[in-house]
Amino acid sequence: MQAYLDAIPAGWKQDAARKLDALIVKTVPTVQKAVRWNSPFYSVGNGYFLSFHMFTRYIKVTFLKGKLLTPVPPEPSKDPDAAYLHLYEDVPVETEQLTSWIRQASILPGWDPGTSTK
Repeated sequence: MQAYLDAIPAGWKQDAARKLDALIVKTVPTVQKAVRWNSPFYSVGNGYFLSFHMFTRYIKVTFLKGKLLTPVPPEPSKDPDAAYLHLYEDVPVETEQLTSWIRQASILPGWDPGTSTK
């Protein structure tokens, strides 16, 4: 994971990715990390609950069972289970809400790529 974070070009995306990773670790100290499909994925042993991916103008945070979170993250998905949060350079992150989503997502059964067609 450290190599992934180091490979992000310096600037707001690298800073945001490092802060997001640290927030996930702080919120879920037992988290396990993996990089798949050029994206970091987070699990607590019951499948992945969160990932994020870099896009040109934003970072897409994917809550893999996001439709079960309260409130549901704001960005919809074609996937019937997932919901997204987009992080932009000049838009402050509501850290309290993000922390709540991370905590909620970590206790749900996660997504297992070995048993799913997603």
